[in-house]
Amino acid sequence: MTNPDEGTFDPDQAALRCAAQSDAALCTIVRLDGSFSRRVGAQIAILTDRTCVGSLADGCLESELASQADEARARAEPRIVRYGAGSSIVDFRLPCGSGVDILIDPEPDRDMLGDAVARLDAREAATVPLAATGEGLLAERSYEPSLRLVVLGESLEARELDRLARAYGIETVCPEPGKDLALGRKPALSADAWTAIVLLFHDHEWERALLDWALDTTAFFIGAIGGKASREARIAMLRGQGRGSEEIARVRGPVGLIGHTRDARTLALSILSEVVGAYEGMRGRAADRPQ
Repeated sequence: MTNPDEGTFDPDQAALRCAAQSDAALCTIVRLDGSFSRRVGAQIAILTDRTCVGSLADGCLESELASQADEARARAEPRIVRYGAGSSIVDFRLPCGSGVDILIDPEPDRDMLGDAVARLDAREAATVPLAATGEGLLAERSYEPSLRLVVLGESLEARELDRLARAYGIETVCPEPGKDLALGRKPALSADAWTAIVLLFHDHEWERALLDWALDTTAFFIGAIGGKASREARIAMLRGQGRGSEEIARVRGPVGLIGHTRDARTLALSILSEVVGAYEGMRGRAADRPQ
């Protein structure tokens, strides 16, 4: 099996897009008892040639699901298959000792899936009903737009962060100072609730207009580099702009999980790890809300 969604940040959205645009069966975890590597709602699309787009666990489970998808297609009806604890499939066990129920839908409503893709492309949340009935089973799948990263900086660190994020499959916006950005002016950029904004300026005068702009957006993450002195000067500047304590607290600084990094690549990795962790935490909280 191959996985054509390499380079895509969100494997579930890759599965959604595949199922919307092809004859792929769409498989969804609709219940989980115990711990598992993927959360409830995780999806994989399985094409008729058994190519898989997305990921639910490992190659063994995906090979088994491909066989189940073939049977579901032959009967032209969705099915829910239990794996692991409590399963009647005795020759297939999950190493974690958990139990998962997976919905295998050979013919999902592709118009509805296409509508969901269009909403996500418009940076809007989307919800699709699932063909799962029964107490405790996930009845609908909610999607949120993928992580977008706005990188603002004139340094090697900014270029490295942009490069690393793109390699990871994240959509990035990296305007060039002096060309796309002007000192003292707010940028002509947009940022929604699924956008992270990172400032990487050694000349912190650039932050004055840029942070003023960032704090007026709904971005879930705002971060900036700089040590203690820079942080204190930043707080004083924001207070001088009339920003309150809650607004100032939105700005993370120094940004990054690894303290005192001395090279651009390590700093980029440090920052991207913090951004992705914050995004996954936000998405996890949304997934935990009652459907």
